[in-house]
Amino acid sequence: MKFITYVKEDRESIGVLKDNYIIDFSYIFKNIGEENPPETMMEFIKYSNKNKLNQIEEFLNRDNLEEFSVDRVKVSAPIPYPERNVFCLGKNYAEHAREVKITRITGTDIPENPIYFTKIASPAIGQEDSIKFSTKVTQQVDYESELAVIIGKDGSNIKEENAEDYIFGYTIINDVSARDLQGKHTQWFKGKSLDTFCPMGPVIVHKNEIPFPVELNIGSKVNGELRQNSNTKKLIFDIPYIISDLSKGITLKAGDIIATGTPSGVGMGFDPVKVLKDGDVVECFIEKIGSLKNEIKEI
Repeated sequence: MKFITYVKEDRESIGVLKDNYIIDFSYIFKNIGEENPPETMMEFIKYSNKNKLNQIEEFLNRDNLEEFSVDRVKVSAPIPYPERNVFCLGKNYAEHAREVKITRITGTDIPENPIYFTKIASPAIGQEDSIKFSTKVTQQVDYESELAVIIGKDGSNIKEENAEDYIFGYTIINDVSARDLQGKHTQWFKGKSLDTFCPMGPVIVHKNEIPFPVELNIGSKVNGELRQNSNTKKLIFDIPYIISDLSKGITLKAGDIIATGTPSGVGMGFDPVKVLKDGDVVECFIEKIGSLKNEIKEI
């Protein structure tokens, strides 16, 4: 199943996206007899278990469901306000680690251990929303297409072989980055966390739709020009390792988001560099999940 958060008639709702049509969760829950239905994606993730998801899927196999076209709504980030910062991985594809040329930001070595940082998403922006920045703050805005893992239940000290049990699903994050701020502050938090710098979506795909281990084509385009083109099987630290390692001493919680890193082809990897400018359209895409498109606006 593909889960979506959307705005229709000024009301934010959640639903299932099926063949470009939305079946609203309030309609689903009413028909399966759920007395206290979740109203947000975060609530739905915490509510979900195998039996409840099977019940929902069984209902969706009925004929003549009440549905409407996704084109009639505004698609939001699946989790517009995460309860905690997004967990992020730096330099988690070898070719991306090698392409980084500005040593004030990071070296070009292949990491021996995961590089973790966090990113504010308050809110995360959604499909067709604008990535906004002022040139008085940054002049080196870059894109990073990333597979994001959504945690489905609380857990700590998770074994790698049990990692999939703790996954709810997957989405796309564009880890928008102000490279000059990364260099200026010699760490990544502020340069990754400016307002609107966390596009997410367009949907969360439940883990049952994506075989494990996760090997998906991933990439990005700017104004239609292919920039990134790789596969998640090239992750240096794979998803089971990341979940296990992060959970050592840190309790992962339902609804947590882990952005697993970006492949080569970012703007700062080109010579000369290709920073984003007003009017550019960035499209991040991942096989089986979809495409996340945002326009750049200088303010």
